[in-house]
Amino acid sequence: MKKIIIAILLILILVGGIGGYFAYTTIYQSNVNLGNKKSEIIYIPTGSTFNDVIRILGENNILKNRSTFELLSERKKYKYAIKAGKYRILANMSNNALVNLLKAGIQEPIKINFNGLHTVDEFMKRIGRRIEADSLSLQRVITNNGYLSKYGFNSTTIQAMFIPGSYEFYWNTSVDQFFERMAEEYKLFWNEERKKKANSTGFTQTEITTLASIVQAEQCCDNEEKKIIAGLYINRLKDEMPLQSDPTVIYALGDFKIQRLSFEQTRINSPYNTYINKGLPPGPIAFVQQSSIDAVLDFDKNDYIYMCAKENLSGKHYFARTYDQHCIYAKKYRDALNARNIH
Repeated sequence: MKKIIIAILLILILVGGIGGYFAYTTIYQSNVNLGNKKSEIIYIPTGSTFNDVIRILGENNILKNRSTFELLSERKKYKYAIKAGKYRILANMSNNALVNLLKAGIQEPIKINFNGLHTVDEFMKRIGRRIEADSLSLQRVITNNGYLSKYGFNSTTIQAMFIPGSYEFYWNTSVDQFFERMAEEYKLFWNEERKKKANSTGFTQTEITTLASIVQAEQCCDNEEKKIIAGLYINRLKDEMPLQSDPTVIYALGDFKIQRLSFEQTRINSPYNTYINKGLPPGPIAFVQQSSIDAVLDFDKNDYIYMCAKENLSGKHYFARTYDQHCIYAKKYRDALNARNIH
């Protein structure tokens, strides 16, 4: 009888040991094989099922043992809690770590910036390549005045809502979530101090941004000169003079490689052409840096009416109070362009 009991105990210990080892290997032993790579990115689309997750992991050759992953997913109820997103899978992860990562929805964030972009259409295409919402859906929204009106904009002014910076999003961000986030960033930027300054100028926030976009196109880097240019343009607006800003014509033409405008180009029939139209264009002609908006809010109170780029092509400008003085500067600039064969 004792021998039977001992045998049974040994069998139980053996079974328990085997069960324990199986449990350990199922839960804690590495089940991710990425070869020589340290990590792998996977995308789980919105609405995915557990079978879709298994397919995605299989297509990327991530799992060593599919069965143990499925078993643990069942026990931890991940099969019924799929979260869409962009995930970074690390080499040699255990089933436990992998299931915890996916179940908790711990995504790899993406960064989006405005660098090198001129138009909202370009921006929407960039966004559509970075998040789950496709560019076509985004582009439909930016032409839908009914949709944009809830943010206080329309299809010609919506660019003013996007304050350039580097923003983090999750890959499965929807169109609505994207616009809500950018609207919130806009509200944070336009604090009470900036609103007060805008009110003192007599311009709306969108008009300030539109003017700042022109100032920025004329002077990209020197914040002090931006203030002078802003003051000059405000003088023109008050005197009901056309702004005559080359960047507005370039925006109307849609060719941002133009270095020198011809007279014929300044005659283009467009509401953005400030050579033939007085006042501000319908909306911004660029994504406006915070420093450019602040330069307009803190514009230099001068009596300049004219400006001309310097002949050394440094990006700096001459400023003039009289047309005769302006003509002297303009000739220097034209001669410099001719000497460099810029036509």
